[in-house]
Amino acid sequence: MKKVLVLGSTGSIGLNTLEIIRKFPYDFEITGLSVNQNIGILAKQIEEFHPGTVVVCNKLKAAELKCKFAGKCEILAGDEGLIEITQKGDYDIIVCALVGFAGLAPTIEAIKLKKRIALANKETLVIAGDYVNNLCVKYDTKIIPIDSEHSAIFQCLVGEYHRYIKKIILTASGGPFLNKDKSEFQKITVTEALDHPNWKMGNKITIDSATMMNKGFEVIEAFWLFNLPKEQIEVIIHPQSIIHSMVEFQDGCIKAQLSSPDMKLPILYALTYPERYEYDIVKTDFNKIGNLTFFEPDFDKFTCLKIAYDVIGEGGTAPCILNAANEISVAKFLSGKIKFTQIPELIEDALNSMTNYKKTDLESIIESDKRTREYLSNKYS
Repeated sequence: MKKVLVLGSTGSIGLNTLEIIRKFPYDFEITGLSVNQNIGILAKQIEEFHPGTVVVCNKLKAAELKCKFAGKCEILAGDEGLIEITQKGDYDIIVCALVGFAGLAPTIEAIKLKKRIALANKETLVIAGDYVNNLCVKYDTKIIPIDSEHSAIFQCLVGEYHRYIKKIILTASGGPFLNKDKSEFQKITVTEALDHPNWKMGNKITIDSATMMNKGFEVIEAFWLFNLPKEQIEVIIHPQSIIHSMVEFQDGCIKAQLSSPDMKLPILYALTYPERYEYDIVKTDFNKIGNLTFFEPDFDKFTCLKIAYDVIGEGGTAPCILNAANEISVAKFLSGKIKFTQIPELIEDALNSMTNYKKTDLESIIESDKRTREYLSNKYS
């Protein structure tokens, strides 16, 4: 039985992970959970899965939960709680489903303990890809991606030689505004931006999908995961989200991974790799799907995608600045403080204004993140 630590257990990835573990109760055991502040759902998860330790990042909510579960499980609080639960090491697999910069520190601790990293927090590699990759080499730790696109590429490359790759092709649904004219973007509301056509995700990642910054992050993540230059990483719009990504090889052959859009499949693969468990919950019926269509992305319309490609060329802590600026900008849009079209404007402002430290040690990464957040928070308060 494999012991699993789930960070972000009340988000979409966390809930789907627990759904899989319900299906395979003799193969997996939950030893730890973390949430931001949703202690209502966490309380139910504690009663069902009996983890030894849980973390609530909101310290007031953590104190509230302690009153209810004193003596039943250890309850930690804050970012320091995330570090402590990962350092305990009472797990074989960590599912990192935290959102944003918060996922970096616990992932680093799990790497040092040589645990399997089932990574859904793409920002970890966006902001610190070089640093994290070097740690993985040092501690002989493997990252298994949970993002459907990177899982697809990972699966397509099993048994293949890296030197034969011509390019990888990341598919994108295009989000809710694929067919909306750019001239109408000024009027986009939060409700419209949160209405994704294919996937049920948290608010932040759904907005990232609407701006296509999510796909830009995935390009950067692929750059670090698969050790390819950005010229060999292509994005193609595929509205049906059936082909999750593809790999083209030097001989012209293309391998693709296909399934109905359901995150339980890449999560299950990350938990069981290199095995494949029998799982009949997700059905893919090509007779009902009908046509599969593809389009080139419009970089002028979705400027966030272009910005992400450009940032790879900048190197250093530019990707960290990009991530911090995006987190602040999305939060301001969700709270009604800026328009949808201002998200890329704030990001470009930060990239042009902040110092890009070429040395990507952990201290420089943390400093870049902090300074970028302070800059945008103060300038656009």
